[in-house]
Amino acid sequence: MANQKTEGALLNKVWNIANVLAAAGVGFTDYITQLTYILFLKMDDEKEELGLGSSIPDGYKWADLIKLNGTDLVDKYEEILEELSKDDGLIGTIFTKATNKIDRPVMLKKVIDMVSEENWYMMEGDFKGAIYEGILEKNGQDKKSGAGQYFTPRALISAIVDVIDPKITETVADPCCGTGGFLLAAYEHMRKQSKDVEKQKFLKNNALYGADNTSLVVTLASMNLYLHDIGVNKSPIAYKDSLIETTDDLYQVVMTNPPFGTRPQGSVEVSANRPEFIKTTDNQVNFLQHIMSIIKTGGRVGVVLPDSVLTDGSATAKVREKLMKDYNLHTILRLPTGIFYANGVKTNVLFFEKGESTKDIWVYDYRTGVKHTMATKPMTREHLQEFVDCYCSGHMQDRKETYDADTNPNGRWRKFTENEIKAREDLNFKWIDFTEEDDRSVGEILDEMQDEADGISAAVAQLKELLGGIEL
Repeated sequence: MANQKTEGALLNKVWNIANVLAAAGVGFTDYITQLTYILFLKMDDEKEELGLGSSIPDGYKWADLIKLNGTDLVDKYEEILEELSKDDGLIGTIFTKATNKIDRPVMLKKVIDMVSEENWYMMEGDFKGAIYEGILEKNGQDKKSGAGQYFTPRALISAIVDVIDPKITETVADPCCGTGGFLLAAYEHMRKQSKDVEKQKFLKNNALYGADNTSLVVTLASMNLYLHDIGVNKSPIAYKDSLIETTDDLYQVVMTNPPFGTRPQGSVEVSANRPEFIKTTDNQVNFLQHIMSIIKTGGRVGVVLPDSVLTDGSATAKVREKLMKDYNLHTILRLPTGIFYANGVKTNVLFFEKGESTKDIWVYDYRTGVKHTMATKPMTREHLQEFVDCYCSGHMQDRKETYDADTNPNGRWRKFTENEIKAREDLNFKWIDFTEEDDRSVGEILDEMQDEADGISAAVAQLKELLGGIEL
């Protein structure tokens, strides 16, 4: 069994090549995408050598690539990508809109040689999956690439999965799945619940569903699950825009962190395809409506949403009203800034079930007086343990407030009654009153300033790209 040292050594090897390619102008995200394609070709070759057959047509396999050098290597690699992207099964999902981003033969050869040195197929799923997750997490930290927007902190995912507690016989969906973190965490949580062969088979092949409208992300998510031995024949990840492609499929659990902001210009208007939706251009509000439409009666939802969903008026307020009327929004977790790679975003996790209207709302304030930075004080799973304990998953009737108006007015866990909620204009619950002192070190302040500066630089670069070089 591979140990932690071996995992670290492999990760170092992967990133050493990344650094070489970065110096040659190939970004981390482009490198990881190409690594994914090459890794799949190598694993298919190993599988065939073991007598387990190949999923790839003759002429487009690892053996056809490994013997080449120079421009012949690049030409063959690009031919393989083009051919495999046409497949309508697992291969086509992993090679969605595949193109080559490493056009220098010597650099492409470096990646191929590095992959050649290991036997990947026979590695334990936990091990090779952990390596790939490590790669994705490191890529999420690359502010220049913007990859962090696809990566939800694993500590937060873990806490959400623990309290939602998906069962091995249930279906789990993430309609904007990013690199597959929620689905993978749900799988790890569910697979330990039973050794029954049929239940395990259902879990691997039918329980999970994810979608994303970015081809790069579909590739990474599909490979992430494939390396954990999930969806080895057909990927549970679909390349689609969940907001405009309607479906009759319903799920028992939905866990997700949808994209925030307004829908990009030029995109198909959501209301044109979803006339039943309250019309809005806000991505997060449209995703909330979509989630409400795909959850089964009795189903459970955990969704990360910005403060605006709890406070804004107009269309957002109407969606909130529908949520409260037709769903039981029983819990809100208030999150601090500094836990996402996108800086300064104030978010919450909304937990609700379909089938009953909202009465009381329990709120855990993990924001007031809490400071995290990605660089010096990242949030860990342990930071959220008190919330998980207070949630009382499976026995919510036993919930007890830590807040008390007289003895503990700054308790973080508080129940708001139906009457208290009706007297409010929004759902932005605040009650803790700390006189906050800035106890950050100079280094922490500088790190936060750098994070904000990097965020501004990335936004300016994206704006320039969108403007297409227009002279202003």
